[in-house]
Amino acid sequence: MLNRSLPVLFLAWLFACSSAKEQTYPVAQIKTNKGEILFWLHDATPTHKASFIKLANGGYWDSLTFNRVIPDFVAQGGCPDTPAGFSDSPYLLAPEFVDSLKHIYGAVGAGRDNNPEKLSAGCQFYIVQNKDGLARLDGNFTVFGQVFKGMDVVDAIVSVPRDSIDEPFDHITLDINMIELTEKELRSKDYTGVIPAIKK
Repeated sequence: MLNRSLPVLFLAWLFACSSAKEQTYPVAQIKTNKGEILFWLHDATPTHKASFIKLANGGYWDSLTFNRVIPDFVAQGGCPDTPAGFSDSPYLLAPEFVDSLKHIYGAVGAGRDNNPEKLSAGCQFYIVQNKDGLARLDGNFTVFGQVFKGMDVVDAIVSVPRDSIDEPFDHITLDINMIELTEKELRSKDYTGVIPAIKK
């Protein structure tokens, strides 16, 4: 005779397994021919975060490069910064200046031209490589992320030979994705306290 309690027990087991599944967190991944960079997207800048996720998931940057690299300053990638401004950007974003988000080593910011509203180019981002930070950029450019793995890669990127407009002679290609990592995985990747949701 069939034990009618078995289906109930099986369902209870399935529920327990799904409940025990470890929480994951969205992380931005940049794969380059110099190595991998991982960074956290700040919840305090929701418009820039959503924009980055949208373009990453759509493969927007995957045919582009780090087009401006300057030692002790930034590695900048995405659409070209031309004399005419960011004419190739898919859209512009209103600034999201947050006092607690500074241009420290590894900060990820949104590029812009000299427009008076300080609108960010949706396509352009940079990573601060100056180990002392770039305080002069605070309140002028939106910081929306923080690198927690791969600053050695950024250091290598800004050190490559470049031309008079700071574009690398050899292209540093971009492959940008959103990945999901568990807390355990984040800790294994040299988490340094930049992720508010995770306690040290």
